[in-house]
Amino acid sequence: MKKTLREMRPVYAVGIGLHRYQRMSETRYVTLGLTAVREALKDANIEWRSVESAYTGTAMLGMAASRPMLRYLGATGIPMAQVENASASGSTAVRQACLDVACGIADVSIAIGVDKPAPMALASAKTNIHDLVGRRVVPFTHFALLANEYMNRYSATAEQIAAVAVKNNRNGANNPYAQRQKAVTLEEVLAGPRISGSLTRLQCCPVGEGAAAVIVASDDAIEKLRIDRSRAVRVIASISRSERIYRGERNFDAELTRETVTQAYEQAQISPRDLDVVELHDAFTIEELLYVEAMGLCGEGEGARMIASGDADIGGKCAISASGGLLAMGHPIGPTGAGQVVEITRQLRGEAGIRQQPNARIGLAHMVGIGAVCVAHVLQRAA
Repeated sequence: MKKTLREMRPVYAVGIGLHRYQRMSETRYVTLGLTAVREALKDANIEWRSVESAYTGTAMLGMAASRPMLRYLGATGIPMAQVENASASGSTAVRQACLDVACGIADVSIAIGVDKPAPMALASAKTNIHDLVGRRVVPFTHFALLANEYMNRYSATAEQIAAVAVKNNRNGANNPYAQRQKAVTLEEVLAGPRISGSLTRLQCCPVGEGAAAVIVASDDAIEKLRIDRSRAVRVIASISRSERIYRGERNFDAELTRETVTQAYEQAQISPRDLDVVELHDAFTIEELLYVEAMGLCGEGEGARMIASGDADIGGKCAISASGGLLAMGHPIGPTGAGQVVEITRQLRGEAGIRQQPNARIGLAHMVGIGAVCVAHVLQRAA
């Protein structure tokens, strides 16, 4: 009989680490990754030899990235695998680590996300199957078209959509790991430069480099390794889906998000009203509006009003992108999804400092990857 994550062995996030997301530099990916891993080990207060499996999420480094990086921690012979799932690579690495622990294959597993900017080679270009637009509609134009459609359909304004960037850059200004650490005004966001349609530069996420690491463990490991249980955050849902045929839907990513997150709610036995913090795929401002609606955090066409009301602010009903989101935290591709789980874990522990959402108990991490795929995790404060 098929089981859900909640019906298997409990899985806890016990160690988190990051290397700041930043513009491309001369820093080696090994340094980026090891910084995050060592921070996670220190956070969990365990040694590398206690880790029993490792998954590295990366989209741009090339093959066989794990061993050249992790050998500096010691040759322990553990199974390692590289995970590529576009923007959801880090999220998928977290899912694989969680499944190892839930299934009893490992008591301690680590998910790492690491990347450096490089030309993207899409496999779809090698299928010899051509669509109507090919590469003529780049991502920012695709989302500019969706922004225009949203404004026409719901009588929203360009200012309301740009307000997402104001909120997220305000949060990112207080995040020492964020690529963009400067609060901006609405006037600054709208001033441009214009990228496509109504979308300006600050409404598009920066793609840079960085790393994130999440260590997950079982109850047995927490006891054996004397990990602080009061800081352990339980992963109560892990869902991964791919796009299917949708009839009558205007935005496939939003519908894929709706299905994936709905399954995550069912697995976690919660409703949207139970969420205190959400990290979502806000690569462009319009995405945040589309996804909060798809997640059931507000009604269709009400996303812009939700942002304007302050309900999505830190201290509001549900803090959306408290890290700064992809718009301010940055989107180094491989690390992004794992970094979201780091932020949710930090929030649920009550350790987010000035960015802390008061009394946060349940959080959702959501990533969409080209393909299209979607991965969602729900975490809950265990203590």
